[in-house]
Amino acid sequence: MTTTVSVHPDMQVMLEAREEADRQLGPSGDDPVHARRWWNLYASVLAQPPPADMKVHDRAVPTAARDVPVRVYEPAGLTGTPPCIVYMHGGGFTLGDLDSSDSVAWGFADQCSAVVVSVDYRLTPEFPYPAAFDDCYGVLSWVAGNPGELGIDAARIAVAGDSAGGNLSAALSLAARDRGGPGIAAQALVYPVTGLDQDSPSCREFAEGYGLTLASMRRFNRRYLPGNEETDDPYARPVTATDLSGLPPTLVHAAALDPIRDDGRVFASKLALAGTDVTYRESRGMIHGFMRARFTGAAARKEFDFVCAFLHRRLRAP
Repeated sequence: MTTTVSVHPDMQVMLEAREEADRQLGPSGDDPVHARRWWNLYASVLAQPPPADMKVHDRAVPTAARDVPVRVYEPAGLTGTPPCIVYMHGGGFTLGDLDSSDSVAWGFADQCSAVVVSVDYRLTPEFPYPAAFDDCYGVLSWVAGNPGELGIDAARIAVAGDSAGGNLSAALSLAARDRGGPGIAAQALVYPVTGLDQDSPSCREFAEGYGLTLASMRRFNRRYLPGNEETDDPYARPVTATDLSGLPPTLVHAAALDPIRDDGRVFASKLALAGTDVTYRESRGMIHGFMRARFTGAAARKEFDFVCAFLHRRLRAP
């Protein structure tokens, strides 16, 4: 069942970007190589370059699994020893890279006055779970263990991610708690996929017609957890965790018109019941990916600002 709901005007630019990618390349489809080309074109239509005075460089971070490519953003005007945000991009664990997520990453650096480390984790179907999780946890551990190389304060590290990146951020916080570190000051999960069964009301209501589709989500899930989609491994599906206590202050920021809206709603509710300090926000009339519309829409910019304000506040809390 699909419900037709009024979409916020700020979302039109995203729907038009999808149409432009379809026009140039054809629909995204099932082939991951073609889908990545489509995704990168879609992202480029909506992107803006970082401020000219922001320092940006790529490097590789050594981890137990491999040397993981990352992009480091250092905004101008930082004083003292700044905080750090480890950022994981979205794309259903199949799509996305340092370029397609560039505008979100530099936006966090700019507005949070923090060094941002954006992680180019391995993608499915070539590398199913736990490859992406291992890459991200390895980078987080390296950042916390080598603050001098980045000039950051190891006591003020946050994790943040959108969509699949929200899943990875939540998984990192769980693993860091379970493994005795690294310490995480806050986590921001933006329209996250947390592993809720894909038969929720939002999956039925917004199955198609709002950008991200339920069919795409099911395909992404099969690729990430091939043959094991119902696993109760909390690092793969954080919503299945039996213990959500002892986690850092959390923002769960959902899109109202999104098949995985309820992934955020349910996860935030479980965090609250476990006693975790959690803020839940739901963007009315907005679709999955709304942060990409911040350059052209005042309301979308307000939603992006909310994420940044949460991180800025938590990274400077005594």
